[in-house]
Amino acid sequence: MAEPTTLFAGELRRFRGIAGLSQDGLAQRINFSSALIAKIELCQRRPTREFAKRCDNVLETGGLLERIQAVIGVGPVMPWFREWTILEQEAEAIRSFEWSVIPGLLQTEAYARALLSGGRMFTNAEVEQHVTTRMARQEILAREKPPLFTAVVDERVLRQPIGGREVMRDQLRHIVKLCAEQPRIRIQVVPTSAGAYVGVNGSFVIATMTGGDDIGFLDDQINGRLIERADEVARINKIWEIIRCEALSHQQSIEMIQEVAESWS
Repeated sequence: MAEPTTLFAGELRRFRGIAGLSQDGLAQRINFSSALIAKIELCQRRPTREFAKRCDNVLETGGLLERIQAVIGVGPVMPWFREWTILEQEAEAIRSFEWSVIPGLLQTEAYARALLSGGRMFTNAEVEQHVTTRMARQEILAREKPPLFTAVVDERVLRQPIGGREVMRDQLRHIVKLCAEQPRIRIQVVPTSAGAYVGVNGSFVIATMTGGDDIGFLDDQINGRLIERADEVARINKIWEIIRCEALSHQQSIEMIQEVAESWS
């Protein structure tokens, strides 16, 4: 898959061609200079959100350019994670299972910062860049029509002291608040009483794309891997269903999260 900036440039040229517009013609329609359009199409300039939005409206792309720009605009991400961030922007539904940490789309700034700082692998500046990137990714949940986001987490995630008591309390309260305010966010907790269930083998995410195709993503300490083969997608979907059978209901999970949040006070 192409880099986001290259992908944006290619899609801009393609839709401009379909519309039968030259760079000058598009420039007149969107009220940006043709020189800027040329630089963006040559990957010499990064598009702004406003530029992408105006191009989408004129070229009738269905919002594609703005979604690609959102990935460019969030800043640096690990090279092996970049493909997933593009898919994440396009997904109609996202299912996330986390064994050890709060899912990135639900993390507070303080929690994300503590998590990224803990391994001492990044400089302070790099930590802040990655925190900014993570917060920007969360904007997909605040869209007018956000993806349906379902998170299943192990109870250990709620009790793992990332960043200290105040950070954990605020993080768990943040999840409860999000679920109350945004009906398309759901969370379930697998209690420790479940014992040795299939989820202990690791975390993963599944994105359902337009048309119904599922794509999975696994990451580890070194890199990440997309799951696209039909047999592997079927297997990861089966694992998801098995894990959900071990989880509490959404309401029971919210009650547990509230209870654990107060225990961090």
